[in-house]
Amino acid sequence: MIHPTALIDPTATLADDVSVGAYSIIEAEVSIGAGCEIGPHVVIKGPTTIGENNKIYQFSSIGEAPQDKKYGDGESTTLEIGDGNLIREHVTINRGTVQGGGVTKVGNDNWIMAYVHIAHDCIIGDHIIMANNTTLAGHVIIEDHVILGGFTLVSQFNRIGVHAFTSMGSVVASHIPPYVLVSGHMATPKAINTEGLKRRGFSSEQISLLRQAYKLIYRQGLSVAEAVERIRALSDDEELEPLIAFLTENSGIIR
Repeated sequence: MIHPTALIDPTATLADDVSVGAYSIIEAEVSIGAGCEIGPHVVIKGPTTIGENNKIYQFSSIGEAPQDKKYGDGESTTLEIGDGNLIREHVTINRGTVQGGGVTKVGNDNWIMAYVHIAHDCIIGDHIIMANNTTLAGHVIIEDHVILGGFTLVSQFNRIGVHAFTSMGSVVASHIPPYVLVSGHMATPKAINTEGLKRRGFSSEQISLLRQAYKLIYRQGLSVAEAVERIRALSDDEELEPLIAFLTENSGIIR
C-alpha cells in the first residue's frame, strides 16, 4: 500500500489501509484516516488531520504554510479535512494563521477539481463542487451545497451561502446569499439557482417562494433590512431561514 519511494515521517499516523503513491512525502504531525488514497508526488505537511475515504491526486500540496506575510515559521496552526473528499491534481490547501483563528477546514464529500487553491483560514462546508482553477483567498467561508464554476475567484473575508452558484470566471468581492446565482467580472446576482435546487429535491412551491424572496432583495429597491422584514412576512417555510439568517448576520452582500 505504501510505494517504496514514498517518504513518510515516522511520527505521522496513517491507518493500516492507507495507500501512498510513488515519491509522495508525508511529514510530521500528519494524521490520515482509513480508506484514504494518496497519489504519487503529493506533499502533505503538518499539523494536518485528514479523515476517512479521501482520495488525493498527484502533485497536490496539502497543509503547506499560508501565503501570508504575517505568518511566522513555527506558528502552531492546522489544516483539518473531513471524510469522502475528492481532491484532484495540483490542488493547494494551506494551513491557518494565528490571526485568522489558526485553522483551515474542509468538510465532507466535496469535489475539488484540478488547480483549485484554498488559502489560509478558509472554512469549507459539505457537498461542495469547486471546478478547475477556482481560487479562494484567505478567510473565505463556503457553506454546504455550493457550486463554484471554473476560474471563480473569491476575495478574502467573503462568505457564500448554501446552494449558491457562481458561473465560470466569476470574480466575487462580496458575500453571496444562499440560493443565489451570480456571474461576471465583477460578479453580480442574476437569479435563484433554480436548476441546482431542483436537483436537490426542492419543490416547485419552495423554489417559487425563493424567487419571491430574491425579487425583494434585488428588484424592489429595498434596503437589506427592509427586504428581510418582507421575506419574513412571505412564509414560515424553513427554507427561508438560511436566507434570513445570512442577510441578518452578514453586511455587504453582493448587489
